[in-house]
Amino acid sequence: MWGKIERLRGVPGLSVADFGTRRRHSFLWQEYVVVAMAANLGSNFIGTSNAFLAHKHDLEAIGTNAHEIPMVMAALAKDDVELKASQYKMLELWQQTYEGALLVMLPDTFGTTQFLAHAPEWVADWTGQRVDSKDPYIAGDEYIEWLRAKGRDPSEKLLIASDTLDVDAILGLQAYFGGTMAKGVVPDDFRYASDFHDPKKWTADQRIRFSAGWGTLLTNDFRGCNPNDGAGFDPIGLICKVSSVEGRPAVKLSDNYSKALGPPSEIERYRKVFGTTGIANAPLVA
Repeated sequence: MWGKIERLRGVPGLSVADFGTRRRHSFLWQEYVVVAMAANLGSNFIGTSNAFLAHKHDLEAIGTNAHEIPMVMAALAKDDVELKASQYKMLELWQQTYEGALLVMLPDTFGTTQFLAHAPEWVADWTGQRVDSKDPYIAGDEYIEWLRAKGRDPSEKLLIASDTLDVDAILGLQAYFGGTMAKGVVPDDFRYASDFHDPKKWTADQRIRFSAGWGTLLTNDFRGCNPNDGAGFDPIGLICKVSSVEGRPAVKLSDNYSKALGPPSEIERYRKVFGTTGIANAPLVA
């Protein structure tokens, strides 16, 4: 963990938050990690999604809306037309509730590509987008192009990556979205903060404000630490989602076929309604 923190220290424009409550090794370990990040990354560590730890350590309680609310809205839909519209109705109710704050959307519940293709104009005024199961490089470029098509300035918007992140991915994504890489340089070439300070490799010029919601491999990376060998300390894949609403099955399609949840017959119905454009068939990673 200290090696990861050291690699992130001094990265220009870095924005990283703890999103690791659900899959943490333990409460005490998560607290230790959060305190260490706050002490060593300063303002580049922007907070934690754990409200108790945020309160205890005077940090920002930070996060976005999750998959469950659009899943519930969809399950309550009376027909396929209402089902397709439910993903936008949810955002409409959300912004009414929070009066213009907390406007970071999570469009991958039923597929990001279809979501953006049919989104009402006012959705482009939201603060940003969280990427879950889609390749964050592809999802970020897709969001940037969509914003430009809507006449919005992507550099003023926020892109949050939050799925299976570790320090290598965070550094690569910050290089890709937070500046301009020199010809022949790729995101994997950014291994330490010093790489960002080499003008032959990178110049700061953000295309979009990038932020990392770091989860499992921040709060539960004990791989290789089992004194008896084996994989007993490896992080678990823990999924917590709505299963039914007033007796109706709930479904999540995701941007990854492998992460679809719900009865098979309902999953197929939802796929007919929302389509499968832009959805990948990637391995499921904890």
